[in-house]
Amino acid sequence: MRGLLLRLHLALLAALLTGLLDPALATRRDFPHEPGKKFCYELPVDRNRRYLLRPTFFYGASSPPPPVFDLIVDGTFWTAVNTTDDVLAGSASYYEAVFGASGRNMSFCLGVNPDYTSAGPFINALQVIQLHDSVYNATNFTASAMGLIARTKFGSTDDVERYPNDTFNRYWQPFPDSKHAVSSTHNVTSADFWNLPPPGVFNTALVAEQDAPLVLQWPPIPLQNDSYYVALYFADTVSESSRTFNVYINDYSFYEGLTVTSAGLSVFATQWNLSGLTRVILAPVSGLPPLINAGEVFGLFPLGGYTFPRDARALEAIKRSLQNIPDDWNGDPCMPHGYAWTGVTCDKGQIPRVISLNFSSMGLSGYLSSDIARLTALTDISFANNSLSGPIPNLSNLRNLTRLHLQDNKLNGTVPQTLGIITSLRELFLQNNELDGAVPLNLLLNQGLTYQFLPGNNFFPRPPR
Repeated sequence: MRGLLLRLHLALLAALLTGLLDPALATRRDFPHEPGKKFCYELPVDRNRRYLLRPTFFYGASSPPPPVFDLIVDGTFWTAVNTTDDVLAGSASYYEAVFGASGRNMSFCLGVNPDYTSAGPFINALQVIQLHDSVYNATNFTASAMGLIARTKFGSTDDVERYPNDTFNRYWQPFPDSKHAVSSTHNVTSADFWNLPPPGVFNTALVAEQDAPLVLQWPPIPLQNDSYYVALYFADTVSESSRTFNVYINDYSFYEGLTVTSAGLSVFATQWNLSGLTRVILAPVSGLPPLINAGEVFGLFPLGGYTFPRDARALEAIKRSLQNIPDDWNGDPCMPHGYAWTGVTCDKGQIPRVISLNFSSMGLSGYLSSDIARLTALTDISFANNSLSGPIPNLSNLRNLTRLHLQDNKLNGTVPQTLGIITSLRELFLQNNELDGAVPLNLLLNQGLTYQFLPGNNFFPRPPR
């Protein structure tokens, strides 16, 4: 439900630019429809910093309708992308979220969900913006991410606005109201605000009538019952003046006795529960009527977790030892669930472990990395029917391994005696390689082991079939 909710809100509030007006939308990259695969961009980042991600999608005039697919960041499902309504309007769709960086790279992925459509995902552009440490800093980005629901400039009659002095290139949607809209020309210093809003968002406002509250339905769409980050921005439109009022959201007190001057201020809540249609009510207390200049609402959603770090590092090393690898071997190897790398099976634990590698008949070349032995939860390994060369590494650390299928390759060297000390091993197929020497006696005497060493190979003495 979370992904559907964010998709609907962002589709409704997306910056609507036609492909003819924005050069970034003149081309798109398409990916194949391969269910369960994710196609990733690896983004270099600074550990423990937070990043605003803004992908853009414009399918153009086309029939049938554009595909629907998933957005994934590292191991976290973000939202589903559905641009159908925007395509019918000749418009682009923008999605936006803020994620914390846990390492030196962040993966942004498009996931092929077989429950959606029968066409592969696409993308036109991706903006990645490192945020200042103060921006949205009250959110715990080690546990959550933030998906944009609305970012609004109240009183504006223009189109979506961006400001050259906003280093984060944020988009602000208009919220026109001719009855209450007021303009202002005095300057507000954004450095005084944690979220560093551009000063331009304070040059319009909605102002209540004298002795009356200002009531807004905002965001203008219903919200799922959940926690939200809400930030509201205020600056008196009259120089050297002030006004005091109370702020309510859905009849609950958000801030009482808020005194606003022309210098401006903001109030926010990091986890405010909202559900359904939302009303923002500004009730006068003293002085001039209440007003509001801008606001932001983000949905909070939990991070999806990561593959056990040692397993993830081992798979990256294995990837480097191979050629002709599948094109979805990027991003987190196990997460989110349903999007593991091709051939990789993981358990369903809170911190997933890799339990099986089935790389049979993938057209792989290269060699078997010794880092396979670091995947200590493995029960099954198959590299059968590829073009791997080099020796068989020491796998004695794999105490849970039951099946090892390496047949029909170009492996050379001897059969490691260390295979015989893996007491859990029940199947060992090594035929049709270029192995030589003697088969270790501890393998031949293992009555619980089904093995096949021939044909092929050059063992002496020749082992029994």
